[in-house]
Amino acid sequence: MSRITVLIVDDQALLRGTFRMLVDSAPDLEVVGEAGTGTDAVRSARELEPDVILMDVRMPNMDGIEATRLICGGADVPRVLILTTFDDDSYVYSALRAGASGFVLKDIRPAELLSAIRVIASGEALLAPTVTRRLIAEFTRQPPPRRTPARSLDGVTNREVDVLRLIAAGLANSEIAKELHLSPTTVKTYIGRLLSKLRARDRAQLVIIAYETGLASVSGTPDP
Repeated sequence: MSRITVLIVDDQALLRGTFRMLVDSAPDLEVVGEAGTGTDAVRSARELEPDVILMDVRMPNMDGIEATRLICGGADVPRVLILTTFDDDSYVYSALRAGASGFVLKDIRPAELLSAIRVIASGEALLAPTVTRRLIAEFTRQPPPRRTPARSLDGVTNREVDVLRLIAAGLANSEIAKELHLSPTTVKTYIGRLLSKLRARDRAQLVIIAYETGLASVSGTPDP
């Protein structure tokens, strides 16, 4: 079985070394490189083509958000897992818009970090309800977006709208299945259709689309 390859990006060498030892301790994961700046991260991502990038936000010269935007700008790009702290809440919205697939706190438990890497590598987004709430809070501080066809819900069925609304509320697949009286497999099918119809890379972008189109709002009800 092939290993999940990981690029670690952090401006602190000690943290990079700690993450490397942890990731390499898992038989199904392998660190293929490290980078200490956003510029190095972009170059290493292109050269090494990792499956997952652990990306710090605060770095000199080029921060993790700009690096993520450059890395995720093409096709067949790696999944980016943002390494953040509680002080980085304001970065959530920008990082997701840049193409990040999820967030983990730097004080995350070792086993949870390894699990997060596997989740991201499998194509899922890592958006816990607490992170979703941060995204919503940041969204309300942004100027109203200019609506584009890519952010239209044209062609989305009523049931798919129901699923999208619950995704935006931070529910996991199992919770959506229970809420809508569907099987988890059916929920995954609906999510796959939403990703295709809305041209979204992952669940994180579906959350953003739900708010940008007015399907969901901070109050929990659709905008008029």
